[in-house]
Amino acid sequence: MPRFASDLDAAAPGPEHRPSRPPFPHQGPLGSGRDRARIDPLSRLRQGLVGGLLRLSLALVVVLTGPLGAQAAIQEAVFAGGCFWCLEHDLAQVTGVLEAVSGYSGGSLANPTYKQVSAGGTGHQEVVRVRFDDTRVSYATLLRAYWRNVDALDAGGQFCDRGASYRPVIFTAGDSQASQARLSLGQAAQELKRSPTEIKVQLKALTRFWLAEAYHQNYAETHKVSYNYYRWACGRDQRLDQLWGKRARSSQAWAG
Repeated sequence: MPRFASDLDAAAPGPEHRPSRPPFPHQGPLGSGRDRARIDPLSRLRQGLVGGLLRLSLALVVVLTGPLGAQAAIQEAVFAGGCFWCLEHDLAQVTGVLEAVSGYSGGSLANPTYKQVSAGGTGHQEVVRVRFDDTRVSYATLLRAYWRNVDALDAGGQFCDRGASYRPVIFTAGDSQASQARLSLGQAAQELKRSPTEIKVQLKALTRFWLAEAYHQNYAETHKVSYNYYRWACGRDQRLDQLWGKRARSSQAWAG
């Protein structure tokens, strides 16, 4: 820090050694110490502006590389595979899945209720909407997890649940999902050693997802006893094991 004239005066041995004006070490074209005192506020203002810009830049970096920036990788997929309690629980276990919620898709009725959909005639299926981080899990991997959790040979429903509202459907959003879904159908048929024409899972373009009633959400966790009994009594896992063998309920690479 520069020493001011008063400091130098206190240290000086006598008047004969006192300089003719205060020797500011950093004095230059700006002039005397009094001139610099007038300019210092401007310097502080410039420093404050520079510091503020640096802090703003740092904040932008944090935003773009933090949770908000990561949202650019979040994708959605919608699947129907019988009881949405079960499919929601199964797909929520896949690494990279952020959320799985139950709802309805496929019909023309707006704001459908469980009673309306399960009664039939609305065109809707019970579905699960999956939000996933595609830097951690790909849509292709989710498709494998879906196939290994449904009876791909049953067009009349799934397991003990019968009727159109329980039929298996992959609802696709955009050309990329549609092409990947078509490819996965052929791969599933090959793994099952079946002709693609024997596969009963439909591929349909997604038009709208309607959220199911609150009491259906996360049912496997909020009603563990009744859920586990229902799943066992419906024969879901027994049929999956019979159909998919050791790959049942998994997202492993396709066999063969």
